Amino acid sequence: MNQNEAPSSPGFDAWISYFKANLARHDRLDALIPWDSVSTLPAPHIALIARSLQRFELGESGDGTGLLSKARRRHDREYDAALRLFVAEEQKHSALFGAALSRFGAERLTAHWSDGIFVVLRRMMGLRTEVALFLIVETVAMEYFVALKHCADPVVQGVARRILTDEVEHVRFQIDQLRMGFASTPRPARVLAASLAWVLAVGTATALAIDHGPAMRVCGLNPVTFWHRALRHFGRALPLAFRLNRDETPFGPSMDPSAERLGRVGRVPARV
Repeated sequence: MNQNEAPSSPGFDAWISYFKANLARHDRLDALIPWDSVSTLPAPHIALIARSLQRFELGESGDGTGLLSKARRRHDREYDAALRLFVAEEQKHSALFGAALSRFGAERLTAHWSDGIFVVLRRMMGLRTEVALFLIVETVAMEYFVALKHCADPVVQGVARRILTDEVEHVRFQIDQLRMGFASTPRPARVLAASLAWVLAVGTATALAIDHGPAMRVCGLNPVTFWHRALRHFGRALPLAFRLNRDETPFGPSMDPSAERLGRVGRVPARV
């Protein structure tokens, strides 16, 4: 999974349009989160949820400097613009997690071993491998957000719904980035890269199941069930991202944010 220079590729203009139109959808969905509501969760459950949110907030809080710096070496202005808008959406997720933590009276973390490992891996690798790490984390974490959507606390539910639709599209964005990155890579190398990514996905799903298992149980999800579902999400994305099928069409966004129906928020498209 070493970095190879990829040719400039069209198609990211669709992502630029999506991310820009998404700003209005974010405003609509943010307004639906009942920040002033009183949580009915018992104190021990609040502590477990807050502990879990703290670690996700830390992971979303980066400014993307390293990722954007690597991307600029491609000299692809469309791709750079789309990537900057993606990073801005991730930072919004951090702000939502932070607001939920403040409501629970919990502070943000400044460091955690799991985030530290992820950051070190990202800094060591090239652009393509860093994007692959994002794909692994975001597909594996999808079922975690589905669980939070069923939490008894209305704010946690609202934040999960708000973030989940972003993450669905972010997975598609990672797929398009990797499809571009692997465009000129021989199939044996792509198969090897996919195999290594699968190993990392299993480790990531296992770490999340152990570390966030108590919070998942509060939301009615067994960590073992999460583990299986998380890897199923990654298994759907893997052949698309690593070009293991014959479809050469860019994946692209699955929805138009300006026409998106609020009732559909949080549904995970069957294709990913």
